[in-house]
Amino acid sequence: MTKTLNNKAWFFVLPVFAIVAFSAVLPLMTVVNYSVQDTFGNNQFFWNGIGWFQELLDPSSQLGEQFLSSLMRTLLFSAIILLIQVPLGIVVALSMPREGWTVALCLVLMALPLLIPWNVVGTIWQVFARGDIGLLGWIVNRLGIDYNYTGDPIDAWVTIIVMDVWHWTSLVALLCYAGLKSIPDAYYQAARIDGASRWAVFRTIQLPKMRRVLLIAVLLRFMDSFMIYTEPFVLTGGGPGNATTFLSIDLVKLALGQFDLGKAAAMSLVYNLIILAICWVFYTVMTNVDAERDRVEA
Repeated sequence: MTKTLNNKAWFFVLPVFAIVAFSAVLPLMTVVNYSVQDTFGNNQFFWNGIGWFQELLDPSSQLGEQFLSSLMRTLLFSAIILLIQVPLGIVVALSMPREGWTVALCLVLMALPLLIPWNVVGTIWQVFARGDIGLLGWIVNRLGIDYNYTGDPIDAWVTIIVMDVWHWTSLVALLCYAGLKSIPDAYYQAARIDGASRWAVFRTIQLPKMRRVLLIAVLLRFMDSFMIYTEPFVLTGGGPGNATTFLSIDLVKLALGQFDLGKAAAMSLVYNLIILAICWVFYTVMTNVDAERDRVEA
């Protein structure tokens, strides 16, 4: 008996494709168009080919040096964020209760920082870290530490890192908590029978079962931290000097501040390719390790 295929369901998907094409593909093609042209205003464009890309990837040029410096600062920031937030999120998730009324309370409290808009987070910490009226700045200065995030690059970096840890560690903790909740009680019962220590339970049961959610957490936090813009821009404006001028801030200044649309378009495309490449490496490596461990366990 031949089964008749019904493809009418595709008609329900077509509006989604149309929206994606309008909101993603068309703007992307516009950026590609700008990246190969130059303009002197009055809506007059001139063909430039791959000139902007060559200048962008040339460390000896001013644009290339600027791009490389911003890229290194952004990569350093993302690395620090991952090294802090992933272990801290795991510790917080392990400390959260598993049952009782306190579970709902902890989940609500952990979700509160995630609900605050990015520009509001930057404004909160801008006031909170001020040495004259901010509680954090006042306490640190009272301890004898000369703290000024608007004038000292190290203070600015520490403030932005602490702000991001406060804002986004909850996401990692909630993902890890979901992974822990999915572990059957039979695993813990077998561990108690074998007399396994707390560290042994974490290493052999909890951590392997959290591998997939940790992959999601690492990818999300890398992409968010690598594309961070609003919070540091509101807090420091990229200063002092260029100490906190990350790639996103540099890109916006180039596009809107200097109105160099060709250079900004080329930088945005390279920026996007870097994010895709690093995420692909993360995903490939971690999934291969996961598959190898599953093969060994089988």
